[in-house]
Amino acid sequence: MSERLAVGPDATGFQLAAVDPGAAFGLKKKRALKEIEESRPELLALQTRLYAENRRSLLVVLQGMDTSGKDGTIKHVIGQFNPVDVRITSFKEPTPQEKRHGFLWRIRRGLPGPGQVGIFNRSHYEDVFVARVDALVPPATLEKRYEEIRKFEAEVQKAGTRILKFCLHISWEEQRKRLHERLENPAKVWKFSEHDLEVRAKWDQYMAAYSAAIQRCSDPVPWYVIPADNKWFRDWTITQLLLDALRSMNLKYPPPKVDVKAMKARLKAEMHVLGPK
Repeated sequence: MSERLAVGPDATGFQLAAVDPGAAFGLKKKRALKEIEESRPELLALQTRLYAENRRSLLVVLQGMDTSGKDGTIKHVIGQFNPVDVRITSFKEPTPQEKRHGFLWRIRRGLPGPGQVGIFNRSHYEDVFVARVDALVPPATLEKRYEEIRKFEAEVQKAGTRILKFCLHISWEEQRKRLHERLENPAKVWKFSEHDLEVRAKWDQYMAAYSAAIQRCSDPVPWYVIPADNKWFRDWTITQLLLDALRSMNLKYPPPKVDVKAMKARLKAEMHVLGPK
């Protein structure tokens, strides 16, 4: 699955619109849900090792059009981790303070620390997607930003943070369905904005912007384009890729800080001296 979905250094000519957002590669929903459930203990155990090791970290970048499932992924997949050691950062429109710095300034401040799993709900890529679609900066500035992103991600990985970049890819038709469901749901309609439809009207421009960023920023950190029309397939795929990434880190518990044999003897002696009468 990793090889099927990864877009690496040979991304020249990649077009997001050519990827089937409804693909499931023959996987059935019942099996996917069963395997997601079965994976929970191992995911948690691997996260615990990451925390105990306290040297490296994992950063998950979630990008996708509105309703593509960024929040759902956090709830159903990242929710399998211990929340104490997870840092979730949502990047919205830059604040006045953030605008006074380079576009990567606020991103650096959101990076996970040693032992943590970091989640970017949207990320530094907003500064090339929106900037391109709305012509906020000239093309030369966009090209410079792509280069800055490549160098930044290489630097972050070299410092010990494994990066997984997921593009949650849904179809135009599926987004229309999900937006309509939001309008029908009292628990979600409050956050609906006309801006959601204004962005949707620029669908083709955003597909081109995503394609350009994936082409230019898949080396050294590859993108994974996740077919996301089927939520269960999205969750299963990201679960598998998280497992693969954490397993490949060869995480180890650190050696004990105490003399285990001596501590056992002390506890045993304590039972006889201080135990209940």
